[in-house]
Amino acid sequence: MTNHAPKTVYRFGDNVYLNITNRCPNLCVFCIKTKWGMDFHGNNLNLAGQEPAAQDLLRTLEEELCKAPFKEVVFCGYGEPTMRLDVLLYVAQTLKGWQAQAKFPPFKIRLNTNGLGSRINHRSIVADLRRVVDIVNVSVNAQDAATWQKLVRPEAEYQDAYPDVLSFLKECVQAGFEKVILSCVENTGADLAALRNLADTYGATFYARSFLDDNN
Repeated sequence: MTNHAPKTVYRFGDNVYLNITNRCPNLCVFCIKTKWGMDFHGNNLNLAGQEPAAQDLLRTLEEELCKAPFKEVVFCGYGEPTMRLDVLLYVAQTLKGWQAQAKFPPFKIRLNTNGLGSRINHRSIVADLRRVVDIVNVSVNAQDAATWQKLVRPEAEYQDAYPDVLSFLKECVQAGFEKVILSCVENTGADLAALRNLADTYGATFYARSFLDDNN
């Protein structure tokens, strides 16, 4: 049963996730937020335009982290986290402080992103992220621009942004994050072998995740 109160912090597996925005410049053909009615395994992730303030998010997060063990805190809800870069950085910086204080057992800070953060914010954001994030997972999802446009269906102003995604990925690898992941979704028509080669070329870790549908 879905908890109808919108969740800004939720658990899945061994990790705790932060749902800081529902906004995204892409409308991917494989995105489950519309298929699942903004629900994720019983969590209502529909913020209905009421994006959480950083301090409110941190209070909820701290309460959740005290409840049970976890391995990662992940910026990944039903939206692109870099749409709210200021909140992302503030919360991640606080998490870094908690790491340094050993307030909780050792954990990692991960960002799941569509790779458009620098384009969205009109500047490179990689150095800012590098200071407060351990792992970056870039959802590349396509081996070329034409396939990318078909699969991620970007808004008009981002139609030409596939090279920006690759530039972001490359810059993240060069910045020396603990891990940089090039991810894609299986069974969408993307060439997984080509994407694996692309990951190898850039020095990223390749990850293909299952296509989720109404039956998963």
